[in-house]
Amino acid sequence: MENRKAIEAGQDITMQKEDFAALWKTIHLKVTDTYEVPPEILWVNGSTIGTLGNFSASTGKAKSKKTFNISAIVAAALKNDEVLKYSAYLPPNKRKILYVDTEQSKYHCHKVMERILRLAGLPTDKDRDDFVFIVLREQTPDKRKQIIGYMLENMPDVGLLIIDGIRDLMYDINSPSESTDLINLLMRWSSGYNLHIHTVLHLNKGDDNTRGHIGTELNNKAETVLQITKSQQDGNISEVKAMHIRDREFDPFAFRINDNALPEIVDGYVFQQPKQDRNFPLTELTEQQHRKALENGFGKQVVQGYSNVIAALKQGYASIGYERGRNVLVSLNKFLVNKRMIVKEGKGYRYNPDFHY
Repeated sequence: MENRKAIEAGQDITMQKEDFAALWKTIHLKVTDTYEVPPEILWVNGSTIGTLGNFSASTGKAKSKKTFNISAIVAAALKNDEVLKYSAYLPPNKRKILYVDTEQSKYHCHKVMERILRLAGLPTDKDRDDFVFIVLREQTPDKRKQIIGYMLENMPDVGLLIIDGIRDLMYDINSPSESTDLINLLMRWSSGYNLHIHTVLHLNKGDDNTRGHIGTELNNKAETVLQITKSQQDGNISEVKAMHIRDREFDPFAFRINDNALPEIVDGYVFQQPKQDRNFPLTELTEQQHRKALENGFGKQVVQGYSNVIAALKQGYASIGYERGRNVLVSLNKFLVNKRMIVKEGKGYRYNPDFHY
């Protein structure tokens, strides 16, 4: 029985010579090849948050105004100009925007669509060819992916795809295999159709971590992850910052909803500084110090279990002269994860030597 399964498994992955020959042309990288820099299409205060061929995400807890923030991004792309703090430029052959909503009713989606047009300064009494909005609330996860894939196949001029509710493209957000498959699908769509995908995912209620295994995969693979947070100083204000970003980090900004039900910048808003343990100068440690500590604590292994991760950090940082207690190490772990200096793999964590400090 086991032999038969092994043979079947082998048959499943066996590749014909002619198939591999065609695939080889797409996967073989040569030093003599030349590649164009991916066109940048989305910025915040001069920092690039989106390029063609990649994907990004917005995340936040319920009622944090995530969809209002997305509306500003789409409005900027429609105008090829600036809205809120977002600037956009879609090339002439990639001017179409496809907005996919998986959560809301048609009534509420219509309000979002109108809001986007108003933010862009465009009329709301006529339809546009460059802005396509579809509502997939009543479809299954598989059917949603099929519909999006079909539309991309038949709309080559799409430059920006919004998926408001990526969680609804899967059945189990904690499934490692399903999460990996979905992220791979986003990478195939964005690369294969030369567009940018921006998705939306909720944060956990109890902390600031993205939900489920799909959240971990997003953090590891996305070009940028924006975090939208309700202000602790004023519940009517939302703060926007970069949770992860490949380009230089931009200054956070805040917005409120004005009397016209549109988001607007809050000028002069003062962000509360995060509390840090003064006895552990995280920001004063050099990149080389972090690398040495993480190499000593983690090596190349995946450390399983949170308590073992803390123990690895304790050992690694003690080896460079920074031995600290558990509370500081917990804060250190959050700092390192946010910087992608360590990344989550399954139920464990590993050192990521390719981080940008």
